[in-house]
Amino acid sequence: MRIYELGEGTPEVAVVGSIHGDEPCGERAIERLLADEPTVERPVKLIVANEEALDAGVRYLDEDLNRAFPGDPNAETHEGRLAHDLLREVRGTTVLSLHSTQSYAEPFALIDEVDAVSRSVCPHLPIEHLVETGKFSRGRLIEHAHTIEVECGLQRSDEAATNAYWIARAFLAATGVLAAPIEGDAEPPLSLHRRDADEVTVFRLLDQIPKAPAERYEVFVNNFQRVRRGDPVAAADSDTYSADSEFYPVLLSANGYEDVFGYAADRVGTLA
Repeated sequence: MRIYELGEGTPEVAVVGSIHGDEPCGERAIERLLADEPTVERPVKLIVANEEALDAGVRYLDEDLNRAFPGDPNAETHEGRLAHDLLREVRGTTVLSLHSTQSYAEPFALIDEVDAVSRSVCPHLPIEHLVETGKFSRGRLIEHAHTIEVECGLQRSDEAATNAYWIARAFLAATGVLAAPIEGDAEPPLSLHRRDADEVTVFRLLDQIPKAPAERYEVFVNNFQRVRRGDPVAAADSDTYSADSEFYPVLLSANGYEDVFGYAADRVGTLA
């Protein structure tokens, strides 16, 4: 774990990158922030989490770090010990955790549940969708207080790294650490598609969509787009799965997870 502190005093804000070693966008965003040598108005902590997995180019060494919290200093696994150490570093802070995915190119946020922090921060981020993970938060960093996770784009892409940088800038502006990004910066603010309205649509995960062992998988629906009852959703080899009821797909992809296609969600409202 690599830790940087900017500003004087005890940080109450933190940015965590590369919890997964196959998601370098967080590390790249933090390195770019440091290269800016920004003047901060509040102290902040920047953390590159799973350095060993990054160096090895793998998602994790022993177990998924984002399923290992709160961790244990005496755990047998690297990630079990790291989860304990990382949680100690971010305790008492408002946290942005930067991730990337195989399922969706546009950034979106995940939280345990909507609270005062997500209500005050998420409308200022360049995202259109916010997902309450609820019962599926177990073992994840967002299970712990005041943490917002953002999927910044497709894994290992330059776009995800650029998005992660501007998302971090927006988060640090929303939490009073940095001045807000302004027009006329070196590249368009946030380098992302602007939201047409100052609202974030909130979804809540309902269930996982399982997939059977197969040689070939397909997905027929788009994330965050309504699926109607009876619509074909996915296929494993020659077996096609259709929707039993209406839902919104989240993190749905052919090969993102070993035993599930992704999640079924409900649309529950908006944040302005």
